[in-house]
Amino acid sequence: MPHASSLLVFLGTYTPAGGVSRGIYSIRLDPATGQLGEALLVAETPNPTFLAWRPDGRTLYALSESGILGGKPGGALTAFRYDPASGGLTRLNTEPTGGISLAHVGVDATGRTAAVVSYHGGQVASFPLADDGNLGARISLITHAGQLGPHTKRQDKPHPHSVTFSPGNRFVYVCDLGLDRIYSYLLDPALATLTVAGETAARPGAGPRHSKFSADGRFFYVINELDSTVAVYAADAASGTLTPLQVITTLPADFTGETICAEIRLSTDGRFVYGSNRGHDSLAVFARDAVKGTLTPVEIVSCGGKHPRNFSLSPDGRWLLCANRDSDNLVAYKVEAATGRLTPAGHPAKVPQAVCVLFAP
Repeated sequence: MPHASSLLVFLGTYTPAGGVSRGIYSIRLDPATGQLGEALLVAETPNPTFLAWRPDGRTLYALSESGILGGKPGGALTAFRYDPASGGLTRLNTEPTGGISLAHVGVDATGRTAAVVSYHGGQVASFPLADDGNLGARISLITHAGQLGPHTKRQDKPHPHSVTFSPGNRFVYVCDLGLDRIYSYLLDPALATLTVAGETAARPGAGPRHSKFSADGRFFYVINELDSTVAVYAADAASGTLTPLQVITTLPADFTGETICAEIRLSTDGRFVYGSNRGHDSLAVFARDAVKGTLTPVEIVSCGGKHPRNFSLSPDGRWLLCANRDSDNLVAYKVEAATGRLTPAGHPAKVPQAVCVLFAP
């Protein structure tokens, strides 16, 4: 596949003992055909299950969900310098999280703050970022507490699952699956600190997992893992307050099996919303009303594998790549611009335990 015309994609994976995966992989997508190249190891690192870019597009941050660092168990955050010419990654530095495992990472619009959450530790933390992209030592560390949701097996304790920066860069929103809450934190990017600002209750047993804003910041979309729904909120940019507008299922009406949701994305033009179902093993497509913010079902299509943990849309919005963890494959879909519908491109690529898809800038 010619590099000049292909899109470069980075893939985060699980690296279990005795498993095949060894860290972060890259793969190339032909934007004319949807053909995927061979997955290549670009950075050997333990359990890089989520990746995020700094806004300059030159620094990639990868969490280590768990592992042994300095002889102690726990997670860490690693900064890599990205070389656009070669597509390579060079490790800058690694900062431990203080013994807590990690689930998600995001970077603010100024490129000065990285925020992470610990699903198992019930904590939210932040790190300062230097001008050269290096990580500073952890600054904020906040532990969630409160009334648990009714799902006794999965909502056994607080489980922060994701961080989402508001478009105005004023707030960080954290979905907590265990507490059925969405917390807002006031961000000071210069100091890389987080201060509790408010919280919004989800439906009991919903299990909020990941979230995305509309580009104008007026609407906030949350995929609920446990009840397989998408919740729509109106967002107040000044106060950070979220007002519920709609809850809509990600599943067919006749489905009765076990399933949980994972990722949510908005199309690059903001007209469509996508979510993934693990168990039903599918991608749900919704049309979005730009004025009201509400969603209307379009279709539900097979993910082309098992356990679609994560997916992402190409910068031009023409392709969607879905990582299926349990079938070790990556599937490309052509996005129909007018309807948002997905058509498999064929010939999935083999990727060991892929759980994060991140297009290069």
